[in-house]
Amino acid sequence: MTNMIQNAKDQVLQLTLEALKKANAEGLLPEVSVTPSVEIPKDTSNGDYTTTFCLAAAKAMRMNPRQVAQILMDHMVLEGSYFTSVEMAGPGFLNFRLGDKWFADTVAAVETEGENYGSNDMLAGKKYMVEFVSANPTGPMHMGNARGGVLGDTLASVLQKSGANVWREFYVNDAGNQIEKFAKSLEARYIQIIRGEDAVEFPEDGYHGDDIRELAQAFYEQEGDKYLECDQQERHDALAKFGLSRNIPKMQSDLARYGIHYDQWFFESSLHESGYVADSVGKLTELGYTYEKDGALWLNTSRILGEKLKQAGKSDEDIEKLGLKDDVLRRANGFYTYFAADIAYHRNKFAVRGFDKVINIWGADHHGHVARLKGAMDALGLNGSERLDIVLMQLVKLVRDGEVVRMSKRTGKAISLTDLLDEIPVDACRYFFNAKPETQMEFDLGLAVREDSENPVYYVQYAHARICTLLKALAAEGYTVPDAKDVDFSLLHEDSEKALIKQLSVYCEAVRLAARDYDPSHINRYLTDLAAAFHKFYSACRIKGEEEQLLRARLKLADTARSVLRNGMALIGCNAPEQM
Repeated sequence: MTNMIQNAKDQVLQLTLEALKKANAEGLLPEVSVTPSVEIPKDTSNGDYTTTFCLAAAKAMRMNPRQVAQILMDHMVLEGSYFTSVEMAGPGFLNFRLGDKWFADTVAAVETEGENYGSNDMLAGKKYMVEFVSANPTGPMHMGNARGGVLGDTLASVLQKSGANVWREFYVNDAGNQIEKFAKSLEARYIQIIRGEDAVEFPEDGYHGDDIRELAQAFYEQEGDKYLECDQQERHDALAKFGLSRNIPKMQSDLARYGIHYDQWFFESSLHESGYVADSVGKLTELGYTYEKDGALWLNTSRILGEKLKQAGKSDEDIEKLGLKDDVLRRANGFYTYFAADIAYHRNKFAVRGFDKVINIWGADHHGHVARLKGAMDALGLNGSERLDIVLMQLVKLVRDGEVVRMSKRTGKAISLTDLLDEIPVDACRYFFNAKPETQMEFDLGLAVREDSENPVYYVQYAHARICTLLKALAAEGYTVPDAKDVDFSLLHEDSEKALIKQLSVYCEAVRLAARDYDPSHINRYLTDLAAAFHKFYSACRIKGEEEQLLRARLKLADTARSVLRNGMALIGCNAPEQM
């Protein structure tokens, strides 16, 4: 779990404080309680790391910052450290320049840690759930599901890489209104197959897709007309059960093809059948957060959220302007609402299964549901404000040749996840969809299949394949990749060589930031930058035909870049091909 950037920052801090301590002892500087901040400057021509400590401390010392900086430099011992020099710049910055030891240790860390390189313990001991996709099982998965699948799966991976114990879950909405609508839609098509199109009117709010016709036809071929004259509820139950038995396995196989596998497919129906929905609503009633009106049971959402807003310092007038509304938990007909089931489901996540943190990947159209659900968890004493996080993702627009695409050429229907994977390689889908969640994205179908440097996934994969081809060619000449301890890293003094090693060290930070920000696109951007650094190095620095020690050093560097490229691609669920 080596983070060479953090190690360098820690060492700047240590060197500065040790120099300060010596200057204090000699009476040259007074003691101050200022902690040095260490940064990587945008322009590293004057140094690789910088601290503004002298500017902050000088005020407390009532001295000139440059005078403080000079005294610290005079008392700083760099021998044995990662740095070869420290220089004063501007009004009192201290700039540190990295030496061979840091570059050697960075390459050695990649070698030692292998697939674990980039890991950290930021979330060690934490139990996380990531719930994502959770598409209604009433029809094919669409582009929002395609994007949510990648974001959720990759976020789970970066959280694992940061030490969390992560559970991936798909919530199957197999109960409630949408399933009744599904059954009614199938029923209408089933009766039309037997008695003709005019025999029954199709429900106006039903599911009109061809997939419903296909399911009804398959049901008829299996069961014949035996459900034609039976009790309607029996027919609905049989049709819904049959439809779900076909749709859910199809969703599972599509997602598996997409490289996504879940620890659990959690069925909403299990919450109703076990009585946990009723129990959860009863708990809210016991706590005084529900009331009856027009025969229905309501959650006093406006009161729950209003109390939270008051605690945050909002005035009654500000709260009133928000127009907060209450939510129905149980309808007058005795059926529980989707919101009631959602409350029970999230109560189960926290109270029964004990997750420290629950992260849901939702479409941006669900933004109004976020505060209500968190409020319900708070009302139940489960601290939803802190333990429940929602990542809202924006819509996807498919384009080809600058034109918006809505229909599949192959099927003539709205493009589904299946259609997309039939046309675009899985690696390209995963790389493209792993974009910053809060930005609306355009998925360029033409770009995703191009085999040139304009296609980012091809660009990164080509860098990996290029290194593998190089290794194979050198192996044929008798050169194998040396161990880091057998390499003279002082030979790597070209700017492109040092830039590549610095880029290798950034991977650890990219993983940490991806987990911290719930934004796995940090990894995409990192991989593109690493591929660019390698291509630049490879163009500037010859390997084959060089003097043996330099050849071995550059060979080791190239292989280290290959290792990190492979590591990063695996993290986002993409392949790292050895030839292209």
